[in-house]
Amino acid sequence: MGTYARHEGRLVAGDARFAVVASRFNKEITDRLLDGALAAFGEHGVTDDHIEVFWVPGAFELPLVAQHCAGSGEFDAVVCVGAVVRGGTPHFDYVAGAAARGVMTAALATGVPVVFGVLTTDDEEQALARAGGTEGNKGEEAAVTALEMADLMAGLRDGSRDGEVGNT
Repeated sequence: MGTYARHEGRLVAGDARFAVVASRFNKEITDRLLDGALAAFGEHGVTDDHIEVFWVPGAFELPLVAQHCAGSGEFDAVVCVGAVVRGGTPHFDYVAGAAARGVMTAALATGVPVVFGVLTTDDEEQALARAGGTEGNKGEEAAVTALEMADLMAGLRDGSRDGEVGNT
C-alpha cells in the first residue's frame, strides 16, 4: 500500500456564490426543499447576498435556467430543487429523466457543479417525507453537496487542491 493524495471539498462558504433553481410545480414540497437548502447554506456561513433563487414552472424547465446560471460566471454552484410525483401516465418518466439528464448536462457543459435536488417519488407522502419529514430534507443535502463541490472545484481550478493526504 502506498501514499496517495486525497482531495475533498470542505463545507466552507468563503466568498462562494450559489444559485438555487426551484420548480413551482408541487410547490408545497418545493418550498420545503428550498427552505432546507437555504437553512443549510446559512448554517455553513453563506450570507443571503451570496444566494439567488430562480423560479421556473416545473422540473422540466430546471436544466435550462441551471445551465444559464452555471455558465454566467456569477455562481460557484447551482442547486436544483423540485418534485416529480408519479402519476398514472408515462409523463413522470419523461419529466424525471429529462430533468436529471439536463442537470447533469448543464454541469458537464459549464464545469460548474449543478446539484440534482429533485425528488422523484411514487406519491406525495414519500415526497413530503423527503422534504423535511421523516426522511430528512433533500434540499438541505443538495446545498451541502453544492458547498463541498464548489470548494473542491475551486481547488482544482486554482491548483491549490485543498485536501488531506492519507495512506492506503
